[in-house]
Amino acid sequence: MPELRDLITHSQRLYSKAFPGAKWREQEKEWRFPSGAKIEFGYAENMTDALRYQGQSYTWIGIDELPQYPSPDIYNFLRSSLRSVDPEIPVYLRATGNPGNIGSLWVREMFVDPAIPNTTFDININTPVGRKVITRRFIPAKLQDNPHLMQTDDYYAMLASLPEIQRKQFLDGDWDAFEDSAFPEFNKALHIVDPFEVPKGWQRFRAADWGYSSPACVLWFAIDYDNNLWIYRELYTQKITADVFARKILMLEKDEYIRYGVLDASTWAKRGDVGPSIAETMIQTGCRWRPSDRTPKSRISGKLEIHKRLKISDDKKKEPGLRIFSTCRNLIRTFPLLPLDDHNPEDVNTHAEDHAYDALRYGCMSRPMHTSYANRFNKTPRPQFTPSDRIFGY
Repeated sequence: MPELRDLITHSQRLYSKAFPGAKWREQEKEWRFPSGAKIEFGYAENMTDALRYQGQSYTWIGIDELPQYPSPDIYNFLRSSLRSVDPEIPVYLRATGNPGNIGSLWVREMFVDPAIPNTTFDININTPVGRKVITRRFIPAKLQDNPHLMQTDDYYAMLASLPEIQRKQFLDGDWDAFEDSAFPEFNKALHIVDPFEVPKGWQRFRAADWGYSSPACVLWFAIDYDNNLWIYRELYTQKITADVFARKILMLEKDEYIRYGVLDASTWAKRGDVGPSIAETMIQTGCRWRPSDRTPKSRISGKLEIHKRLKISDDKKKEPGLRIFSTCRNLIRTFPLLPLDDHNPEDVNTHAEDHAYDALRYGCMSRPMHTSYANRFNKTPRPQFTPSDRIFGY
């Protein structure tokens, strides 16, 4: 609620002049107008807060700094309160936001990417009375578009002096600029490759992060003769049960020999229910797993293992130890934009869409980069054993 003080102060300067007779009610945090209309100021920091608006009816909802929400859940929930019984009063939802927050990815995918800026695009909905069209539009707004703030160049100079990433976000409105990326080494030109037929001699395994309400992700890995990892397939799904999930996996790999699978260790927990756990359900279906590493600091160790593999090797080949097929769209979509945890810079922010990342982390932790392991493929001949005593052979 304190974040609304500036908006409330502006409303108190404007509404009393624009609408004579309008009254501000401090306790309810709302304006009431002579026409009977009212404007309410409220907050929704989490879904529990959003539930306070359930069942209410609004013809207009405005959300300030939409990308501060890590997912579209609250946005979608608030949309369910938009309704009007008067055909002359349409309903609207308006939101503002700057790139660079934790929810920038889903906001960009929902509003920025689908169409050219300032262009309306349609979402078609089938209703009992026919087809309904909901329209969306992304309207970019830079500092130069605000004549009030451009009366002097002080604010412009302040934004222009920011570090490069922040300057692109706040001054240029660049939704592709991202600060504090958890993996700055990631380079699409180096780490993403066109698909090819994986050689039969390469060992293969899979790793998965399970979710029902949240997405579930499986990544398939191939290990070349230099101990490099190639992610050649992904399964990204949601709202399916563990047995169906397992059957989908088995169907995708039916003609392959998968040496082992690594699954989030928490799926072995019973959680007070009766019957097999999530992991046991999958194993009974024929999709076998072993639990991921759950030792203290395993998240940190897994992140460091990914850093090692993204790094360009020092040998003559100058190649990274991890590459991803371009068909793994969800991993490529979410991995580069993973933010660091505000409270622990050694870890990623778990409120971000990190399901593909978790599967990647489990897989890399199962194949740590050890020089001794890589050297096992070295074909240097071993010295022949020569007994010191030819009679007894030792």
